[in-house]
Amino acid sequence: MTRHATGAAALRSLFKDLKIRDRAQFQPNPMENEEINFGRFRLDLRRPELRRDDQPVRIYRRPLAILCALAEAKGEIVSKAELMARLWPGRVVEESNLHVHVSALRKALDEHDGGHSLVATVPGRGYRLADLSGEPKRECFADAIVEGISLGRFRLDLSRRELLRDGQPVRIHRRALGILCALAEAKGEIVSKDELLARLWPDRIVEEGNLHVHVSALRKALDEHDGGHTLVATVPGRGYRLANQTSLRPTQVAKDPLPPQLPLPDKPSIAVMPFQNLGSDPEQEYFADGMVEEIITALSRIRWLFVIARNSSFTYKGQAVDVKHIGRELGVRYVLEGSVRKAGGRVRITAQLIEAETGAHLWAERFDGSLEAVFDLQDQVAVSVAGVIEPTLRAAEIRRAADQPRNNPTAYDLYLRALRATGSWEQKDYLEALDWLSRALEQDDTYGPALSLSAVYHAALNGNGWTDDPEATRQRAISLARRAVRNAGDDAGTLGRAAYALAYLGEDIDAATALIDRSLHINPSFADGWRWSGWLRLWAGLPDLAIDHFEKSLRLNPHAPLGGTLMANGVAHFFARRLDQARTMLLLSLQQHPDWVPTNRFLAACYGHLGQSEEAKIIIKRLRALTPVVLPNADNWRDPEQREFYLSGLRLAMGETE
Repeated sequence: MTRHATGAAALRSLFKDLKIRDRAQFQPNPMENEEINFGRFRLDLRRPELRRDDQPVRIYRRPLAILCALAEAKGEIVSKAELMARLWPGRVVEESNLHVHVSALRKALDEHDGGHSLVATVPGRGYRLADLSGEPKRECFADAIVEGISLGRFRLDLSRRELLRDGQPVRIHRRALGILCALAEAKGEIVSKDELLARLWPDRIVEEGNLHVHVSALRKALDEHDGGHTLVATVPGRGYRLANQTSLRPTQVAKDPLPPQLPLPDKPSIAVMPFQNLGSDPEQEYFADGMVEEIITALSRIRWLFVIARNSSFTYKGQAVDVKHIGRELGVRYVLEGSVRKAGGRVRITAQLIEAETGAHLWAERFDGSLEAVFDLQDQVAVSVAGVIEPTLRAAEIRRAADQPRNNPTAYDLYLRALRATGSWEQKDYLEALDWLSRALEQDDTYGPALSLSAVYHAALNGNGWTDDPEATRQRAISLARRAVRNAGDDAGTLGRAAYALAYLGEDIDAATALIDRSLHINPSFADGWRWSGWLRLWAGLPDLAIDHFEKSLRLNPHAPLGGTLMANGVAHFFARRLDQARTMLLLSLQQHPDWVPTNRFLAACYGHLGQSEEAKIIIKRLRALTPVVLPNADNWRDPEQREFYLSGLRLAMGETE
C-alpha cells in the first residue's frame, strides 16, 4: 500500500460514517506504473525514486512526495491544500512547513540543473513542474512561458538568474537575487516571509532578521541604480511584493476597478457564498441555500470568528464575482465557496476556502454523506474551515460550539421553505410561510427554529392588523415563543427570535432582554440578533443604544435589506426626538416597502409632531386603506413618556383628517 493510500485511509477513519475525500481520491492516478523524464532527471513513480543521469539523487521523503504529486499532474497546477493533505493526512499544519519541503525539492533539483528551477510557483494557486521537455532555458508561469521580465531600467533573466541594468550585470548576493526571483515569479502578488525563508534556507530554521538583511541588500542594489525608487514593497504583516513589474501586467486599464476596502475586523473574518446547486431538480435550490445557512450558523457559533450574514453573501448569488471584489466589498479576509449535489438519499458538498486579497486557495475538500447525517456533514465543514483559519483550536471545541444535529430532515426542509419569507414584507408570503411551519411542527412539535419563526410571523400579522382576531393571534405568538425557548438549547437564532416576539407582544422586557443577551453571548457574529437586540432596546426606552446595536448588525451584514435598516434607525431617531432625521429615514424605507403598516404609523406621528398637516393627511389615508387599526395600543413601548409621544403624534396626524 502506498503512503498516499495509507494517509487517505487514516483521513477517512477520522469522520466515522462520513466519506470525506480529497481531490486525488476522485481522480485515478494516471502514472502509477510509469517512469517520467524531465531534463536529465528520471522519476520512478513505482518506488518512488529520483535519478539524474541514472544515479540516485538524495532527497527527503516529503520533497520526493511533492515531486511525485506534481509529476502525476502532468504539468497541471497542484494546490497547496492538496499537497498539504497528501503530506500530512488528517493533520492541520502551518503552510510554512510546505514551503520548507518545496524549497528542499528545488534545492535538490537546482544543484543538479544549473540553477534552473523546475518547480514553478503559480501565485495564489499552487505549484507545477515548469519544464517536462528537457529545455532548461525558460521559466513557466501560470499562463505563459517567460524568459525575462522588466523592472524599470532593469531586466531579470530567470533562465540564467541574472539581473541586468541597461544591459550590464548588477552585482548582487545570491540570496538577494533569490528573493528577487521569488517576487518576480509571483507577478506582483504578495510573497510571505515564511515562504522566502523556506526558499532561501531550505530545511533550516533561521531568524527573520537574516531575511531582512538580504531584502535590504536587494533594495540597495536596485535603489542605487534607480534614483531611490523602492521596487521591493513591504506589505505589513504579510510579506513583500514587487512594486513596479511592468512586463507581467496587462496594458489595458481595468474596466471594473476594485471597490473601496472595508476595514477588516480585529479577528479572522469570513463570508460564505451561495453554494451552487448541481442537482437536476431546480426545486431543490432551497436545499443548497439551506446548506449554506447551516454552515454560516455553525461557523458563527465560533466566538473568535467574524462571520458575514447570509443576506449579504447571497446578494452575489448567480454572479461570477472575483473573490477580491467580495473581500473588499464585505470587509472579510476569507471567502468560502462550494457546491451541493443532492441525489436520492445522498448528498455531496464541495467547499474551498480562499484568501480574498490574494486569491490564494487555502483549503479544499469534498464531503459525502447520507441525508440522515446531513447536519453532521455541515459541522465537519465548519470544523475543517476553522482548522485552517486557527490551527491551534482543537476540533473538539469547535464541535461543542456547533449546532446539535436535528433529527427530522423533513421538518428541516419545511422550515427552509418558510425561512424565505423573512425577506418579504407581504401578507401573502407570511401566510404561506406559516403553512409551511405548521406542517414542519406536525413532523416535530419541539423543533425550536420552526417554533420561534412561527412566533415572529404571528407577531407580524398582529402588528400589521392582518388578522381578524388580534388578541387570539397575539396569544398564539406568545405560546409559540415560550415553547421555542423551552426547546432552544444553545441555538442563538431560536433564542433571539423568541426574545424578539415576546418583547414585541408586551411580555416581560427584562426577561426578553436576558434571552437576547444570551443569544448574542452564544453567537457574537449574529447579525439578526444584534438587530433584534436593537429593537428590544428601543422598546425599553433606549434609542441611542438601539442605534449602536443596529450599526453592529449592519457591519456584520453590510447587504442587509435597506428598507428594514432605514425603518429601524428612523424609529430610533424618532424617539430620540431627532425628527428631521427620522422623517428622512422613514420616507426612504417606505420607498422600499410602501405598504408596511408600522413604518407608515411612525411617519404619520413624525409629521404630526412636525406640524406638516398635508403630509400627515396623505399617510393617514394610506394607513386606513392598509389596516383597520390606525392607532395601536403600543404596549410594546415600555417607557410611558415615549409611548405617549408616539401615540400623541399619531393623534395629531389623525386630527388633521377629521
